[in-house]
Amino acid sequence: MHNAFRPAWWLNSPHLQTIYPAFLRRISPPAGIRRERLETPDGDFLDIDWIDNDDRPLVLLLHGLAGSSRSGYIAGLQHSLTTAGFASVALNFRGCSGEMNRMARCYHSGETEDIEFLYQTLRQRFLDRAMAAIGFSLGGNVLLKWLGEQGDKIGLSAAVAVSVPLLLNECADKLDRGFSKLYRDYLLRELKQHMRVKLKHLQNIGQREQAERIAELGELSGIKSFWQYDEKVVAGLHGFKDAHDYYRRSSSRQFLKHIRVPTLVLQAKDDPFMTERVLPTSAELSDQVQLEVCTGGGHVGFVGGSFFRPEYWLEGRIGGFLRQHLPWPTAT
Repeated sequence: MHNAFRPAWWLNSPHLQTIYPAFLRRISPPAGIRRERLETPDGDFLDIDWIDNDDRPLVLLLHGLAGSSRSGYIAGLQHSLTTAGFASVALNFRGCSGEMNRMARCYHSGETEDIEFLYQTLRQRFLDRAMAAIGFSLGGNVLLKWLGEQGDKIGLSAAVAVSVPLLLNECADKLDRGFSKLYRDYLLRELKQHMRVKLKHLQNIGQREQAERIAELGELSGIKSFWQYDEKVVAGLHGFKDAHDYYRRSSSRQFLKHIRVPTLVLQAKDDPFMTERVLPTSAELSDQVQLEVCTGGGHVGFVGGSFFRPEYWLEGRIGGFLRQHLPWPTAT
């Protein structure tokens, strides 16, 4: 456990910590960013965004639900990593890069095939290059699940997961209560709109069979909770029996004991997307997993500093952990 973070006095609540960096932080994509499209084995594609410093250690970044490589926490971290001398590549989950993917299939909290495909693609290109991976929120859950599934079969030097919904059912319940319902409603609006746009896109590009899979889900406007959305959409498109089956199989907490990569998990006790019940006991952690729980920080927040000069604590903490486990690059 660790509690070095202190919230900024002017953001001293979980909701201000969550909302300020998500909606009010102004940060441009890093200079020199380069997009690459990877064709997947199932006929779809993944867009990844590079900031590559030759053969320096490479950090893979995974965004959260309804996010992308342009999310502030990804862009901010890429800036920070570049300054520290690391290369980085940010994965856009399917349909999140600004262009809809070609299949009904989307992404979800337990979908680890695409990160495995990306990792294997990069490892074939860079056989001996030091690599690490960082995931936020849903991306953190995907990362931890993948690490646990792979065990000692992958050659990562380090991993970091931030604000992870370690027990998906608990988080779905939490988002149905109190002020947290505002986050739920915002995310559900984004997700339902995404599915409406995807249906039209698939119809327009002649993917009738894929479009029909979405159409068969029925009307989504009446969905009011993640339980309902995950039951109808995620389970309906990805082969789960129901939302209970999805949450049971995809929650990452059960995979922590199988992780063989040095991994830092950063959580906040006041995260409005979850409760303290999601936190694992020490007996559930492998000896490679370091859990740090801060009293404050909100959800992917952790903003300190002054009003005129906010400090994004996550970027420094993540950089410090990477320097412990990766060859120390020369800062640019």
